[in-house]
Amino acid sequence: MNVVKNLKASIKKWPYGITSVLASIAAFGAYSSMYAFRKAFAAGTFSADQYLHVDYKVWLVIAQVLGYTMSKFYGIRFIAELKGKKRGTTILILIAISWLALLGFAIVPAPYNIMFLFINGFPLGLIWGLIFGYLEGRRSTEFMAAVLSISLIFGSGFVKTVGQILIHNYHVSEYNMPFLVGALFILPLVFFVIVLEMMPEPTIQDKETRTERKPMNAEERKQFMIRFLPGIILTLVIYVMLTVMRDIRDNFEVEIWNSIGIIDKGIYTKIDGQISVIILIAISLLFLIRKNLQAFTIIHFFIIVGCILIGLSTLLFMVNKIGPVSWMTMAGLGLYLGYVPYNAIFFERMIATFHYKSNVGFVMYLADSLGYLASISILLIKEFGRPNISWAKFFTEGIMVVSVVGSVCSILSLLYFYYSARKTSITKTELKLSSI
Repeated sequence: MNVVKNLKASIKKWPYGITSVLASIAAFGAYSSMYAFRKAFAAGTFSADQYLHVDYKVWLVIAQVLGYTMSKFYGIRFIAELKGKKRGTTILILIAISWLALLGFAIVPAPYNIMFLFINGFPLGLIWGLIFGYLEGRRSTEFMAAVLSISLIFGSGFVKTVGQILIHNYHVSEYNMPFLVGALFILPLVFFVIVLEMMPEPTIQDKETRTERKPMNAEERKQFMIRFLPGIILTLVIYVMLTVMRDIRDNFEVEIWNSIGIIDKGIYTKIDGQISVIILIAISLLFLIRKNLQAFTIIHFFIIVGCILIGLSTLLFMVNKIGPVSWMTMAGLGLYLGYVPYNAIFFERMIATFHYKSNVGFVMYLADSLGYLASISILLIKEFGRPNISWAKFFTEGIMVVSVVGSVCSILSLLYFYYSARKTSITKTELKLSSI
């Protein structure tokens, strides 16, 4: 225990940039490792099984997303009020529960093992807020959050590649594979969580630059919603739609690639790796922008460009101007260019812009809970309303809707927050002048 304390005290004396890079790598590693417990099952197709005329894999996705969704609703309060103590221990306990659920999934025969995906999903829904809590409210949060957020892209693709290798190269069954993939990532997860625990608290300069972050009780959460209600509604509409399409791409990527004629177990890591690098560069460069309103405006432009890109690339694919690999790459880039900022820096810069003492976890979990609830609803609509449509066709139609609605709502969101921030700034200036 003394060794840990001494090491933490030593790291506190390191240059700010070095600790930021270390925290970034640790957060990326920890969340990528989490994906081994969450998304490995998606590498299987379970194509021979149906229950109640619905594909078995769809039941698995619904069960896990339902658990994940309920976790997000719980997290609105849990993460908002979290004081940061024993955060690392909590992460490891939650991951352990999800891993044991994967063991139950492997042992119990179908369809009774579906409930274990629900048990698996619930604890995992809290991990993002716990890990992001190590990073928020710092001058380098953009950079650290950018590195963390590419784990949303890279981790999913990498884990599915590992799962496919176990299935095809080592002949592991689709039911045992998720538990074994998790086993491969236990030690890396523990290591990265320990490193995160070593990170020093935000400095005084961090708090002055980015606004102090604090737990929020029920009344404070209510006042936050009232203050930013129009912008939050627009934000939720965009984020819910992006979450649904990103979730479909994530869970049924194998089926989408197969239906457009691409069968390559390594393509998930290859394409998602390319997208990860582009997203990392784009978002981390915001670290250089000191003015919060300016950075917040640019973040909106990222989201607008992302929404336009998914629609444009899909149109080009539909008229045979680009091939399936180019389309999936561009559509994936557009989705994540819109989706990742909400998970990393949108609310971070929003709080800093308005100097509102609060925390990112509350509003992030509010958005996530609604997003995953919508994801379940869309899956049910697809399976019961349009059961014969392919996942590629369903994905194509969906992202066209997101492109149009998302672009409009993003522009309105930009206008609302920009003029609200300017109005707040003018009011504060007038108050200062009147007090002289």
